[in-house]
Amino acid sequence: MDTTLVNFGEEHFGRADLGDARRTKRLVRVADRLAAHPAGSLPDKMQSPAELAALYHLVNGERVTHASVIGTHFRRTRSAMRDHPSPVILLAHDDTDLNLTSKRSLEGVLGPLGGKDQRGYLCHNSIALTPAGEPLGLANQILHLNKRRRKNTARAVLRECPHRQSRLWLRGREAVGDFPAGKRVVDLVDRGGDTFEFLDYEHAHGYSYVARAKSNRTALVGHREGGEEGRRVKMFDHLRSLPGAGRRPRAVPPSAAKAGEAARPGRDAELATAWAAVTLPPPAPSRARGEHRQVPLRLWAVRVWEPAPPEGAGALEWLLLTDVAVETEADAWERVDWYEWRWPAMEGYHKGQKTGCGVEGPQFTTKQAMEPMIGVLSVVAWLLMYLRWAGRDEEAATKPASEVVPLGWVLLLSRWRHGQERPDWTVREFLLALARLGGHQNRKGDGLPGWQTLWKGWTKLHAAIQLATPPPPGSCAQR
Repeated sequence: MDTTLVNFGEEHFGRADLGDARRTKRLVRVADRLAAHPAGSLPDKMQSPAELAALYHLVNGERVTHASVIGTHFRRTRSAMRDHPSPVILLAHDDTDLNLTSKRSLEGVLGPLGGKDQRGYLCHNSIALTPAGEPLGLANQILHLNKRRRKNTARAVLRECPHRQSRLWLRGREAVGDFPAGKRVVDLVDRGGDTFEFLDYEHAHGYSYVARAKSNRTALVGHREGGEEGRRVKMFDHLRSLPGAGRRPRAVPPSAAKAGEAARPGRDAELATAWAAVTLPPPAPSRARGEHRQVPLRLWAVRVWEPAPPEGAGALEWLLLTDVAVETEADAWERVDWYEWRWPAMEGYHKGQKTGCGVEGPQFTTKQAMEPMIGVLSVVAWLLMYLRWAGRDEEAATKPASEVVPLGWVLLLSRWRHGQERPDWTVREFLLALARLGGHQNRKGDGLPGWQTLWKGWTKLHAAIQLATPPPPGSCAQR
């Protein structure tokens, strides 16, 4: 852990090239203010009318773009990926709709979304994580505008379209770039990334991946020809014919009710795994949906499933593809462990973007102003994600809180919580008190606090600190 919670604006935006050093200083101040007050509208977040006007002036500057604002954070994240002692770094990719339909002035520049008559950006995020789940940062972000396509458009025309949505997976990985020998970066993608185009790109560049398989495609058994090797099979059917090689318990969290589905309570499950080396032949050129080489891909398929689910409960099953060799049961479980970080990381991050930081909320009337604002709030959403991780990771949580936040913050919060100063608080003790300030009760059955109560407490603590610290003479807060 480092001082990113203290020097947030300077560390993540201080080197942004906006054409004028004064603009960069203003961006740093704006980022610090948004980090202290992420929720609510922009008038709620900013401290005074003067600060709000300064924000509006900043994001409407010609040199202030999404790329120029968020680029410093990208470089910081990629540096952290290179420098981290772990030989393996996970890179989770996924996208989410940013629904801006209510911004009528942007109607002509926004793209269609999945919902009926909805418009906005498809925001494709790439989050770097350690195998222990530490979120290192946002390694890339693409604000994509979908284009409506005409009916009966030829497949070749769609394949060559530069705005094709399926290109996002390649573009996201390409932007992150290469890493030194000895550092394995594993791309984690869901079914949306399981295209021959993306898998071929990974193989062609020597990258690593674990992808959730989308379809029961035809494959060849093994990586060689002759005998059992090279037999043509349906991949899912082949995996399901293999015996389980081991058992491992897994806690299944409860799920809320969804459209057409009742809520499901949490339960304990026992999972089995099986794996096989397979070769994927390329689609014929006339049937290819993307751009790729006409070469077979040698990889491993891994199945994880619940052999004996409780009566009435749907059995768990994942079918994964990876280019990282799977020779033993330990290898198979490691690939599963890597992939398991994708969903909680991306789900939590997207929730932080939308609910925690209100990234869809700013009432800007131009694309110029909206895009850099999305960039700043997206980095604030990562900070929220980092804060939650810090309270749950055993090693990070036992460190002195004063190594992460100023000692004055620790003393102030401990006085509120216990009536006396406790400078020796650990990170977990600090964050549990912060969550209590945000409404978490810390009862035995409550579990560790989530990001919402942590962030509410974070906002209240910053308000108390601000009241206790008079603004410098001549600052915006005094106007």
